[in-house]
Amino acid sequence: MYEANLTENLNSLLKELKTDTYQPKPLRRKFIPKGDGKVRPLGIPSVKDRVAHEVIRSIIQPIFEKQFHQSSHGFRPRRSCITAINELLEYHKQGYNVVVEADIKGFFDNIPHKLVMAMVTREISDGKTLSTIRKFLQAGVMEDGKFIHTTKGTPQGGVISPLLANIVLDHLDWTLDKNAYKFARYADDFIVLTKSFDEAEKALATVKNCIEKDLGLELSPEKTGITNFEKGFEFLGFFISSRTIRMRPKAEKKFKDKARMITTRNHNLDRTVIEKLNEIIRGTVNYFYQKFSTNLEQFASMDRWIRKRIRCMKYKRIWCTDNYRMKNSHIRKMGLIFCTDLCRARQGS
Repeated sequence: MYEANLTENLNSLLKELKTDTYQPKPLRRKFIPKGDGKVRPLGIPSVKDRVAHEVIRSIIQPIFEKQFHQSSHGFRPRRSCITAINELLEYHKQGYNVVVEADIKGFFDNIPHKLVMAMVTREISDGKTLSTIRKFLQAGVMEDGKFIHTTKGTPQGGVISPLLANIVLDHLDWTLDKNAYKFARYADDFIVLTKSFDEAEKALATVKNCIEKDLGLELSPEKTGITNFEKGFEFLGFFISSRTIRMRPKAEKKFKDKARMITTRNHNLDRTVIEKLNEIIRGTVNYFYQKFSTNLEQFASMDRWIRKRIRCMKYKRIWCTDNYRMKNSHIRKMGLIFCTDLCRARQGS
């Protein structure tokens, strides 16, 4: 509907932004499962508001990009989760073996609006731009038909939210840099590396002081602590240790949960099922099979599990003899992509 009168709508939005008469609509609340029984609240803007977000983001991001720390990898040009992990592995090669894991409790939902505006104002002086950002933050949400005021937080689902998060956490980055700590951060997920447990204790104290006193946020006690590469740790969907780098258990469970929804036995096995499975397989392998990964056997196990689901869907039962009735070669001919085939293709590319 917005695109049907695109030129007129864009001109109208531009006029509102220039005259500071723009007023965003409340966000639509959507809850998505996190995989641990909890849900993540998203705030989904209207199409018009998403365009407005992008206008402001494209204006202010180049200004802040110049000052962001090189160890910040989230939602930045030519950076990704994979570059963040590569940085950690490079530090590990240099002897940084002790790991400080820290998790900010409900980060996007609890960022103080005053803090966001104060940090944006350090670099942006245009009153209309600042007014528009403030309106984004205070737009409120519609939940079950009820309007709820937003007094803190920046909505997950908003186009500009990742940039605002980076602006706030840039203070943490430079605090760690000032204290000569090695780290990698992707949005609100970050790891600090040291060479000893004593240094790690000091680093954790620095992180806690910065997060709680400077930023007015809170660390999650159950997800914050000190470990090392020998024991391993989880970061950005991977389990990382000195012996292996593979999908963490929660990521594998999420993969299987998606596949289960597609391969229920009371549905017929047809081309649509194969196409949907292939979408999940491609996305999973493209992310989790990297040059540093050691999870080929993990993917082989997932292949066996998927083939079992397909045979159960076909014959409505679990029998070992069905392996002979529907061989792997037949499943390939149906068009199913095997995880291991994609892995080997990426090895050769």
